Amino acid sequence: MVKKLSNTPPESQIDGTLVPNPKTVTSEKFAPVKELYEEIAGEIGKLFVGQQELILGSLTALFAGGHVLIESVPGLGKTLFVRTLGRVLGCECGRIQFTADLMPSDITGAPVYDMQKSEFRFRPGPVFTQFLLADEINRSPAKTHAALLEIMQEFRVTIDGTSHEVPKPFLVMATQNPLESEGTYNLPEAQLDRFMFLLKVEYPSASEEIKILKLHSQQVDLNQRLLTEVNTVTSPTQLLEMIDLCSQVRMEDSLIDYINRIVRATRTWPAFHIGASPRAGLALMQSARVLAAFSGRDFATPDDVVDITLPTLRHRIQLTAEAEIEGRSNDEELGELLRGIEVPRD
Repeated sequence: MVKKLSNTPPESQIDGTLVPNPKTVTSEKFAPVKELYEEIAGEIGKLFVGQQELILGSLTALFAGGHVLIESVPGLGKTLFVRTLGRVLGCECGRIQFTADLMPSDITGAPVYDMQKSEFRFRPGPVFTQFLLADEINRSPAKTHAALLEIMQEFRVTIDGTSHEVPKPFLVMATQNPLESEGTYNLPEAQLDRFMFLLKVEYPSASEEIKILKLHSQQVDLNQRLLTEVNTVTSPTQLLEMIDLCSQVRMEDSLIDYINRIVRATRTWPAFHIGASPRAGLALMQSARVLAAFSGRDFATPDDVVDITLPTLRHRIQLTAEAEIEGRSNDEELGELLRGIEVPRD
């Protein structure tokens, strides 16, 4: 068991709230990434109110080459967010409503017979977009979940032995409702591990909800508002360049060791039945680099790792039966685990 140490991260950093790190010394090389992030967040805020953790988490996953699983109740503006994000970034966006009768071919596409050419041709499915909202993903059976696995990992679809690549950048944002259990299926561990983050989206504050009511109560066509009120600030080509730049953020050996100790500690923590895989460590490294770049730094810090640990690990571990009976939560146990691991000093 990991011992508690005095040199541990502040409590405010391990409460599950994902926020930009204010401690920054801007690097000239990474200043464009910081400026782009701030510009994107500003444009999204014109139509989408609050939910800073959702914005930061989704952009971090996008720039780190990952995907996001969102746990929230309906009606919090997830579809609006995806559409606004696509408009701001100049990318295509799509939405799939998962239902119990949804088939894998409904997602990936399928061959159709061309009468004129007397041959089959591939008809792409809705997954061939750049930002995909997979709404209520846990309402479909396992075979439909599996259809997303190759796409999320390999960025391609294989039909009849032929591979079809999805356009890049590619971000899957899947949602599941934590309140409804009837008619839902648990996501398999292999699929959960494909998501870089699990973000928990809560109800807006009173002031944010008042702003939402003022912004969206006049029944103005949303397509028109996206065109006239929100500006496109980048393009897929520039995004790919920025994604490549984020991968160049420095990670000191002591920080890599810190990440490794966090991940390995989940495998021996008494309250966890299943710990995190090596893929979790890779996700922590990639996302910490992106958070550093968003702050304009050319190096990652322990603060970046701590800030992103809960969203990265909370869906990759499972509590023991005893811990569940006692009412413990993944976030509480992960916070306790983090407090017991010494933070590198340099």
